[in-house]
Amino acid sequence: MNTHLSTALDLANRFVPALPLRAGKVPFGNCSACRDNACGGRPNMKTPGPCECPRPCHAWAAATTDPDVITGPTWSTAWKQAAAVAYHPGGIGLTVVDLDHADAVAWARHTLPATRTVPTTRGEHWIYRGAMSSVNAVRDGVDIKSTMSYARWLGPGTGTMTNLPDTVRALVVKEPSPVRSVAVPSAAGGGECRHRTPAYLERGIAMAEQQITEAASAVHATVYRTFLAVLSAHGRCGCLTDAHAARLFAAAQVRGESPRHCVDAWSNARTALGM
Repeated sequence: MNTHLSTALDLANRFVPALPLRAGKVPFGNCSACRDNACGGRPNMKTPGPCECPRPCHAWAAATTDPDVITGPTWSTAWKQAAAVAYHPGGIGLTVVDLDHADAVAWARHTLPATRTVPTTRGEHWIYRGAMSSVNAVRDGVDIKSTMSYARWLGPGTGTMTNLPDTVRALVVKEPSPVRSVAVPSAAGGGECRHRTPAYLERGIAMAEQQITEAASAVHATVYRTFLAVLSAHGRCGCLTDAHAARLFAAAQVRGESPRHCVDAWSNARTALGM
């Protein structure tokens, strides 16, 4: 059996959601309907969050513990071409602090509580028990991989896994900037929210935060498009609050946006939607 396929099945047997990676640590396009996000899922944000395609899709959302999916036709070619296996840390309540070079490792040894470690090509993965938001480049050579992210599987590692400390959580928090209050219109006539469950809204906000924090370029445009998508999906039912807006503003400010630009982008998105 293919080595990577065997590893994925072993992970699934231990309830660790796995997926194949191409060379360059890039996930496969898992089905023709969703290749290049033709289904409307991330990153074009027509619908925030994983799409409703019946097949596994969209990188971390494709990670699975179902052996029938892992060995099924969707990934039959992928395993033959796979260069590595990845897993979804947040899916099993874990956080990976990805240390990309020796200086980052030295910083972690001086700053963070000891936990299980796994050697990587250039540095180490430090694995903690507990999930959090995933954010890249929280400092030089340090990425956080947990919810809605994937990490390469490089073995179980050594050492005793410890609980996720506040020191790691604090890495994703920028020094607070003022976030102006944003008025969100309530549902017309006080009707029932069509989303029916807070989980749908929470997933949409979390995916929007990730969309902003992972923007490699055109941050201004990404922030505006993300605000537009969130308001389009959630802005008219009365569920979207100032706290949700503040989370999105904070994510944008971590990427270097000013509070003023956040307010302007939010207002422009509302105007575009006639709100």
